[in-house]
Amino acid sequence: MSDDLKELIELASKVPESEEQRESQRRSFAYGNTHFENAKISREMVDRQAEILAQELSNGNASR
Repeated sequence: MSDDLKELIELASKVPESEEQRESQRRSFAYGNTHFENAKISREMVDRQAEILAQELSNGNASR
């Protein structure tokens, strides 16, 4: 890996993520892992479940 690339990676790692970016990454990760195991899983399904979970968390009804 070149020094320039190492420097860019180091700089990028210090950029703070917004909550929206973090949620987008979380959903993408969930989709990638579940779709790999079951091709019937869609991004829309992951988004729907994420919205349901967010609603439950905001209502204090999540079972964690």
